[in-house]
Amino acid sequence: MATLILVRHGRSTANTAGLLAGWTPGVALDERGAEQAAALPGRLEGVPLAAVVTSPLQRCRETLAPLLAARPGLEPHTDERIGECHYGDWSGRKLSELSDEPLMKIVQQHPSAVSFPGGESMRAMQARAVDAVREWNARIEEEHGSDAVFLMCSHGDIIKSLVADALGMHLDLFQRIHVDPCSVTAIRYTPVRPYVFRLGDTGDLGALVPRPASEAAEEPGAADRRTADGDDAVVGGGAGAV
Repeated sequence: MATLILVRHGRSTANTAGLLAGWTPGVALDERGAEQAAALPGRLEGVPLAAVVTSPLQRCRETLAPLLAARPGLEPHTDERIGECHYGDWSGRKLSELSDEPLMKIVQQHPSAVSFPGGESMRAMQARAVDAVREWNARIEEEHGSDAVFLMCSHGDIIKSLVADALGMHLDLFQRIHVDPCSVTAIRYTPVRPYVFRLGDTGDLGALVPRPASEAAEEPGAADRRTADGDDAVVGGGAGAV
């Protein structure tokens, strides 16, 4: 089967402001996110792409712009099924405020039971994303052969849920997975099982270097992203390393 490259969008203005963007319009890449997007063509140099599929949201389209400019023959396809989770009434709110919501504990520990007020359930989010990937896999293989590679640009929670599915993990465990902005995750689907070849690869290991507490506290948006327990997963994916 074809190989799927999942790219999370670059760091956005909502990431650095500590906001849960969801489908809020006008959320763009910040300066660091634009730099990450500009580096993407070089990181993928030599990787033949049969197709590019993107979430309809602005931050994903901006992330792909340099790659598409470097490969003018590659036309992007838009698929709403890999768009961000519909967080409903939570959209646009500060993560620091949401950490006090009783539902946040369920989001962290039992996400398969979560339906966001005015939005969708996390089970529905995962199901639509998995359906999209399976359908695109079949289409790409039929049109380009079993060795083809294609790319999807999506969002943190979507990618985490796809990785959980590929690893045979229950959705309740998906908060153990982390993908930084503009990171690359690669999955090859076979008739027997999927294989995860890359997970949250940013092209360097800088994000693994421990930083002094004083530096971490000064990171843009750090205060807004901090949760009450300190070890909770950031809903939506987080802003990554500076």
